[in-house]
Amino acid sequence: MTDTATKLPVEQIVNDILGTIDREREREIVSRRYGLFDRKETLEQIGELLGITRERVRQLEKAVVQKLKAQGESGELPHIAEVQTALVAAINDMGKVVRVKNLSEVFTEENSKLDQARIAFLAQLCPELTVIDDNDHFHNAVAVTVHHDEKKVKDLVTGLIDTIKEHGEPAEISTFAKKAGHDDHKHTESLASVSKHLATLNDRWGLIKWPMVNPKNIRDKIYVILKEHGKHMHFNEIAEAIKGSDFKRKDVTTQAIHNELIKDKRFVLIGRGIYALKEWGYSKGTVADIIADVLKDAGEPLHRDEIVKRVLESRYVKETTILLNLQGKPQFKRVAKATYTLADAE
Repeated sequence: MTDTATKLPVEQIVNDILGTIDREREREIVSRRYGLFDRKETLEQIGELLGITRERVRQLEKAVVQKLKAQGESGELPHIAEVQTALVAAINDMGKVVRVKNLSEVFTEENSKLDQARIAFLAQLCPELTVIDDNDHFHNAVAVTVHHDEKKVKDLVTGLIDTIKEHGEPAEISTFAKKAGHDDHKHTESLASVSKHLATLNDRWGLIKWPMVNPKNIRDKIYVILKEHGKHMHFNEIAEAIKGSDFKRKDVTTQAIHNELIKDKRFVLIGRGIYALKEWGYSKGTVADIIADVLKDAGEPLHRDEIVKRVLESRYVKETTILLNLQGKPQFKRVAKATYTLADAE
């Protein structure tokens, strides 16, 4: 349904509705408060413009909107019955609650800020719809009232956030729907999209502070790429992967990526230009350092083949590089044919 929904002439509809308001001052207040033709304005800004107090602006806005809602319920407001039918069908199809931004995309050509403001205004006047205002915790959203009032939407979102926190890592929405006891995955996803504390990337949801769903800088994006890939990558490969990703900003240079790989302790150089995640068990150090660690952990001399095998578990280097270090560094000594130990070992 959402793919084939008829576009709404929202500007004309809004103009027709404003035309039912008798006084120009009240039309001006509603237009400016809802941002119907320009950016939204505060009570103070409108009061200063019209020469009245902020409290008087608030009173007039409330009275006018209540009157418009009453007219909408009684069928006296132009277009609202048709608008409501279209919006309710779309919102039900999209999960019973939906961000205004996503709803506007269905019904307007450009989905501009003005389009979104007008859709939110029209939804406010529909008796069967509930509007959740934009604030620090929620995106501007609309719900079908028969399913959710504002309190229920907020309670469900809060419960979902708690479920995700308890899970502790990003996962597909079906995982969280099951944990939260929701039968409808689409509904769970629509609830998640309303929260400003949640984010999604590569079909996984999580807390917005988690880099895997909301990478904020180059280092976070590198981390996501490596984590998704599941094994080591050359920095050139990482650069190409970022350029081909769904990240919002991906116009970064290969050199910038290499610089961040060097600086961040989450990444370990394990070969020539090849990096892995520290959390996979890798540690920083030269090939000689790794050989020393291998011999120290063994607590006894090892044959060179065994040393090579163990070093290659944590370094992506040529076998000859390991042998050259083993034979050429004074910290290692041969104690038998092709068998080595640490020079300072007792």
